[in-house]
Amino acid sequence: MTKPAYTTIAAALGMVLLAGCSMAPTYQRPAAPVAGDYALNPSGAAAKTGFATMLAGEGVPQAVDTSWRSYFVDPHLQQLIAAALENNRDLRTAALRVQEARALYDVQSADRLPTVSGSVAATKAKTPAFLSSSGQSTIGKRYDVGLAVTAFELDFFGRVKSLSDAALASYLATDEARQAAQIALVAQVAQAYYTERSYAEQQSLAEQTYQARKRTYQLTQQRAEVGASSLLDLRSNETLMETARAAALTLARQRAQTENALTLLVGQPPAAAGSASTARGSSLPSDAQIDAMSALPAGLPSDLLERRPDIRSAEQRLKAANANIGAARAAFFPRISLTAGLGSSSPSLQGLFDSGSGSWTFAPQLVQPIFDAGRNRANLNVSEVRKDIAVADYEKTIQTAFREVADALAARDYLGEQVAAQRAVQDAQADRLRLLQLRQENGVASSLDVLDAQRELFSAQQSLVQARLQRTTSAIDLYRALGGGLK
Repeated sequence: MTKPAYTTIAAALGMVLLAGCSMAPTYQRPAAPVAGDYALNPSGAAAKTGFATMLAGEGVPQAVDTSWRSYFVDPHLQQLIAAALENNRDLRTAALRVQEARALYDVQSADRLPTVSGSVAATKAKTPAFLSSSGQSTIGKRYDVGLAVTAFELDFFGRVKSLSDAALASYLATDEARQAAQIALVAQVAQAYYTERSYAEQQSLAEQTYQARKRTYQLTQQRAEVGASSLLDLRSNETLMETARAAALTLARQRAQTENALTLLVGQPPAAAGSASTARGSSLPSDAQIDAMSALPAGLPSDLLERRPDIRSAEQRLKAANANIGAARAAFFPRISLTAGLGSSSPSLQGLFDSGSGSWTFAPQLVQPIFDAGRNRANLNVSEVRKDIAVADYEKTIQTAFREVADALAARDYLGEQVAAQRAVQDAQADRLRLLQLRQENGVASSLDVLDAQRELFSAQQSLVQARLQRTTSAIDLYRALGGGLK
């Protein structure tokens, strides 16, 4: 290789090493637009546990460190969640989006290194006699072999680096979004499962009530036929019986629709996931189980920035927008590209690598924008506006997360007491019905009083199941809001 070739290559390498100055703004995480702590109910769980202990979480695992298998101990629910994580199409699409973003990042980052291509060419051409110096037609041959770098941009002003940084941040944002989708899917499966279980409990209760009222109606019908009961008593008992039947049919429909929703989430029928019709024998968690589930400490609001993948995803999108500003700024400055090649040429194949057959090219190019009708300025304005949008999106994501945690904590504080109060209502209604039945047997109370007590007891029983479902759902919401574990 000749001395000019060495000089050329050294100069090119020196220019590459000098490249890479970034014009992107220095990234600074925006301040979280939320309060410094959560508003806790002083008369609820926070007061009983102690505010400092709840924030510090002493002796209690964090949600992000608690796997869903440890949190949801129902074996049938675990089977459904595992099947959903494997078969859910939305989650599968999110995973493919991550692969797509990774490939796009690889494409963009490849521009930071030169593309070296090798070539081998053979040329054979005939020259007509009237063009030949010898007056006779000739056939010429040429063989070429070489390596070339074509239009490699020397990134003096960081345009290519900024685009690569933006692609990396977009890839990381997509991966965080996949994790957020996975946590949301776990919560959705658990909520659908326990909703179906609550409908099953209410349906069973309604069917039992219907059968009991049917027997009472038939007895009243027999008494009415012999004049021992009035038509009003008969119609009142019939109303209660049909009300229970209507409730049972409504709950059966709601239960079937919830099973359909669960099938969509799981990606296959629940029975195929190893859970026979969502485990007919299981029920809502007990109060003790929900207490254990809800024992997760809330932590400080600032902890959500590290726990919740949707917040991390929004921050990565903000970083991508910040990097794109650097690329837009660099567009105002000269763009320098390099085309170079090393090779050998010979009229014969045997002499292709002989001494003196070497060749080289070096063609740097500088392009300076002079007039573009404001295109670069508009692109910069677009990049800055998109960053402002990303900041607003990031702040809204934090505010939404803060609200979800605060709502879950409020539910934890109040729903336990609500369930206890609703259970007391049910017990009181059951005792009221028992006393009215005794009074009716002694001729003191009317049958209408007994029928009214039966109706109110059924309503109280249904309300208790619904309150237990709300408390279970609140425990699931707390796990998701705090960024529950993925394993």
